[in-house]
Amino acid sequence: MSKEDTIEVMGRVIESLPNTVFKVELIDEMYKGMMINAHLAGKMRMNFIKILPGDKVTIELSTYDLTKGRITYRHK
Repeated sequence: MSKEDTIEVMGRVIESLPNTVFKVELIDEMYKGMMINAHLAGKMRMNFIKILPGDKVTIELSTYDLTKGRITYRHK
């Protein structure tokens, strides 16, 4: 799967789960109201970026499974 095969959407973190997995509600127009599980991207782990419930984040979704994603950016 290449980088072009992902879908970027905006979401809001609802709950923090073990092993840097988060329950995220999507706020993008097309996927509004969907709840997904998302894990942190490797660059965010390396740079010790903390994610808390209530944060607005950018998520990459796979085109194969729209219930799992990767958090790539935390908005201020």
